[in-house]
Amino acid sequence: MPTRTRVSAAKSGQRGFGLLETLIGIVVLMIGLLAVLATFALAIGNTQSVQYDSIARQKAAEAVESIYTARQTSQIKFDQIQNVGAGTGIFVGGFTPMTDPGPDGLDNTGDDTPAAAIRLPGPSGQITNTASDVLVDLGNFSRQVQISNVAGNPNVRQITVTVRYPVPQGWYRSYQVQALISSYR
Repeated sequence: MPTRTRVSAAKSGQRGFGLLETLIGIVVLMIGLLAVLATFALAIGNTQSVQYDSIARQKAAEAVESIYTARQTSQIKFDQIQNVGAGTGIFVGGFTPMTDPGPDGLDNTGDDTPAAAIRLPGPSGQITNTASDVLVDLGNFSRQVQISNVAGNPNVRQITVTVRYPVPQGWYRSYQVQALISSYR
């Protein structure tokens, strides 16, 4: 019978998981799953903002390009490439609601018109001019055109165009384009 005592003593040392170990394992697993879900939520949020980022980038670039074009075609004089209040400047300073250029073809000047919605491809991946297209209202977008003189060179100005829009987290995402423009053509 001494053999039986040894076997029963060996069996009593080999125990399975207890309730406490199982609960700890479940908690660790849940923390891992929540981290994965949070990552997915962040990825989905970033995917949705990609369209807005593209729109902001395009609107900022359009504003700079319109200034270059107007200067190159002599539509405006170099003295007018300033913010309102600085000499003969025609560009509105500060953040203003997004607009489309008016008759002068320049963004952020006094003759701008309300911004039209932008049509983007729907599920088909093509713009079909139907209800399946996605219309993006630019009412939440704002733009700022800042023009400053470059120190030591009266013939060069720095143009900074910033386009921003609010995000659900309560802050603004923005896109900025900077360029230099000279009085020489």
